[in-house]
Amino acid sequence: MAVIIKYIVVRNGEEKMTFATKKEADAYDKMLDIADNLFEFLENSKIKFNETQLEDLSLFLAENSDKLIPLLRGINPKKKEIKKVSGKESVPKKNKPQKTA
Repeated sequence: MAVIIKYIVVRNGEEKMTFATKKEADAYDKMLDIADNLFEFLENSKIKFNETQLEDLSLFLAENSDKLIPLLRGINPKKKEIKKVSGKESVPKKNKPQKTA
């Protein structure tokens, strides 16, 4: 018999997600807290959203907070470097069969 420990995130009496580690459960719970705060913030804005849009947008912003926070601080997102090959692109040459004596 195996003993399995599960961490369940519960909101308003409803099970939201189950995790294998407390760290993952805490992170998800924190993300839901952020989404709740964003929901209220957006709900009070001059831009009118329906409830589904508010929930979707709040969750999206909360899930991507690691990318959003630097943008709100005025930091430009890091651009991916594109490597340019000068001249011809190198194509691997086929190996010539070696002669055996």
